[in-house]
Amino acid sequence: MVLAASLLTSLFVLQGPSLDFDFFRDRIEPLLMKKRPGHARCVACHQHRAQFPLLPLSADETSSSLDASRRNFESAKRLVVRGEPFRSRLLTMPLAEEAGGAPFHPGGKFWESPSDPEWQTLAEWIGSEAPADERPLLDFELYRARIEPIFLEKRPGHARCVACHQHRAQFPLQPLSPGSASWNEDQSRRNFESAKQLVVPGDPLRSRLLMMPLAEEAGGTPFHPGGKFWESQEDPNWQKLAGWVRGRR
Repeated sequence: MVLAASLLTSLFVLQGPSLDFDFFRDRIEPLLMKKRPGHARCVACHQHRAQFPLLPLSADETSSSLDASRRNFESAKRLVVRGEPFRSRLLTMPLAEEAGGAPFHPGGKFWESPSDPEWQTLAEWIGSEAPADERPLLDFELYRARIEPIFLEKRPGHARCVACHQHRAQFPLQPLSPGSASWNEDQSRRNFESAKQLVVPGDPLRSRLLMMPLAEEAGGTPFHPGGKFWESQEDPNWQKLAGWVRGRR
């Protein structure tokens, strides 16, 4: 999981107690030591590199000492942005480019999709510990200007979100007023509160509002009654939602 120096200088480094060391040692570090067909183990390359240095395995070749694990933990923390897997080089460098990963990783690409269990484990580690009072606030004005129109959008082969969700208990949307092509402010605020129930602020990949309509091979849920209308996380509407969830204003 190598970073070119030019990328490292621009990396947003987020450290702090909310990244759990025990989780790292029990579930993340073994991935860095794992033997992979066709690829060197991460530790085989990274014990010799200044970018994301890893300390070598203990004599039994199965695990690191506690002190080595703590140093590896500090090293790994520098390559993640808490709550944002797709801004975390630890997750994007070995991920296939077509699945949202970086264009190149000297060690090769060994995750074809964000739905890979290993990738999901890393995403859980960086996204599961953010305290509620540190999560970004969801902006109503951005929601109304850029997110809510997505729910009214006509899609070939799919009903508009509002056509189904004005009748559902799960993520209910307000019916449009007769003759109106959009919601008034009071209706929008009710829809805003409804949408907030389906997102984890700061974490698009744990937000059902983004995962349900996203194709499974792109990391989405297996099923959405309204169908899958985003084939990739690069879809402009998916990116708008992700920006809102991350706290863009």
